[in-house]
Amino acid sequence: MSKRIAIISEHASPLAALGGTDCGGQNVYVAQLALELADRGHMVDVFTRRDDGALPTVLQWAPRVRVVHVDAGPPCAVAKEALLPFMPAFADFIVSFAQGSGTAYDIAHANFWTSAVAARLVKQAIGLPFVVTFHALGRVRRLHQGSADGFPDERGEIEERLVAEANAVVAECPQDAEDLTKLYHAKPERLRIVPCGVDRRRFHPVGRGRARTVLKLHPHAPTLLQLGRLVPRKGVEDVIRALAELRTRHGVSARLLVVGGESDLPDETATPYLRQLRELSETLGVRSLVTFVGRRGGDILRYYYSAADAFVTTPWYEPFGITPLEAMACGTPVIGSRVGGIKYSVIEGETGFLVPPHDPATIADRAAVLCTNAVLRERMSRSAVARVRCHFRWRDVAASIDALYADVIRARARTTSIVLCAVAVEGGA
Repeated sequence: MSKRIAIISEHASPLAALGGTDCGGQNVYVAQLALELADRGHMVDVFTRRDDGALPTVLQWAPRVRVVHVDAGPPCAVAKEALLPFMPAFADFIVSFAQGSGTAYDIAHANFWTSAVAARLVKQAIGLPFVVTFHALGRVRRLHQGSADGFPDERGEIEERLVAEANAVVAECPQDAEDLTKLYHAKPERLRIVPCGVDRRRFHPVGRGRARTVLKLHPHAPTLLQLGRLVPRKGVEDVIRALAELRTRHGVSARLLVVGGESDLPDETATPYLRQLRELSETLGVRSLVTFVGRRGGDILRYYYSAADAFVTTPWYEPFGITPLEAMACGTPVIGSRVGGIKYSVIEGETGFLVPPHDPATIADRAAVLCTNAVLRERMSRSAVARVRCHFRWRDVAASIDALYADVIRARARTTSIVLCAVAVEGGA
């Protein structure tokens, strides 16, 4: 049965260019889930905050998918850490939009904790049930970032209330489910593990030689790739340190491509963290081996993945991590931190290697193996592609989420029926 679905994603628009500070896996998740749900015959509205006054209120983005720009706070970029005060206005907008357009939504799907705050207010106003995918948990973030965490101190308490009041909670991997259970007391019957997926139409092997030709890279030089948001917690500094150790201890002078940032060309004004990374590479004597590429998107990304001997992603923590899936879909082994979703998606010794966070020496050891052992690299490449094809398809993700929606809607209907029957009995008495 066709549903009307409201996806709430206050800071992560499906239209945003990826690679910026607040543009990453959540944007991909929202975009791909919306498109796949539409392919299943549902009508989907994605509610995201207006950060540009020129944006239309309603944009028909794809068949059966609209992006609705919500007036909540100033129509300009606002850091996600500062969005909580605007969530009542965000919720009011959704309620007014639904009532004004005559749209009767069946369910809302909130993405991120502040989106769930808005969803809870909408539920209180019009009774719309909601599920939530947190994408990151405040108490886990605070554990790893301490005083560097810029979110409000009350985030953890708010998240715990949201977990209790949501009709269902989506965990993206077993570690996410464990954190939700232990740190937030999530009830198992309302918790569902559904991993992220990868767009295999966009990410697939193209051949290392062809990829390097397209990108004008040396055809045979050992090459590593780091791709994603350029923020400290992603562990880019550890990758640069590993590059230096790779040369000094293993005698491998590999190239490192760093893709990401706030602009298409590497710009320290747009991406201040870039200066710190450049200075570190200078200090370690590997500046000539590191290429800061800038932000890239679209179909060109598969060439970067395919050109590399290994994709290195070593964050301090990672709720899930879509980039390892993209790399594996392109046939590139992954060296990833043994944290969060990475230790779920990457199989040690089969599709890559898992390393402790903050451990450049081990990163270098594993990179040396992949840069010098073509037979192992090819075996891991085949295993990586097979794993993605079997376990991480957006079509399957959407089917699981759709089934969860149906369970929530049925449960709500049963509850409503029981309440109505009880009222009828009291009235008859």
